[in-house]
Amino acid sequence: MARIVADTSALVSLGTVTDAEPNPFDLLVESHEVTLPEQVAEELAETASYDDTSGKAAQAVLDRRSAFEVRPVDLDEAFPLDDGENAAVTLANEVDAVQLLCDEFNRLALVHASLAGPRLVTTPILLVAFVRNDVLSSEAAESFLTEISEARSWSANSYVARAKSTLRRQRESV
Repeated sequence: MARIVADTSALVSLGTVTDAEPNPFDLLVESHEVTLPEQVAEELAETASYDDTSGKAAQAVLDRRSAFEVRPVDLDEAFPLDDGENAAVTLANEVDAVQLLCDEFNRLALVHASLAGPRLVTTPILLVAFVRNDVLSSEAAESFLTEISEARSWSANSYVARAKSTLRRQRESV
């Protein structure tokens, strides 16, 4: 199984969809060895303390704690992202992860440039990959993207729009 390191933002995105079968977070942990830095686990716990959509999503991820590994990470204090992203990038490089799952859309170029080997993947791209690998239908992926977009205020997000366009093209080509 390929190792993926995940950031808080992406896990909250995936945790937003809890009442669907298949569940996108379940698909992630079934297809990847998921590893998180301690800082991400701490951010999830902090987010879970809020009584809102993000809090419920973070708690849904924490409820599956046995499905992922948490590791300590020493932060690079000079890295200009928050502690969770800083730790996720560092851990992805340290453990030779195949991918880093991160939804920090405003700083993706910096995250990407900081990765020594792992490939940067966002939630929209992960869902497209699930469709490409025949573990999720394009209709379900698009529905998940819509639900996540509403919860995460991604209505104007170009990454989401492009992923939805890709999913529609895949449906039309079948």
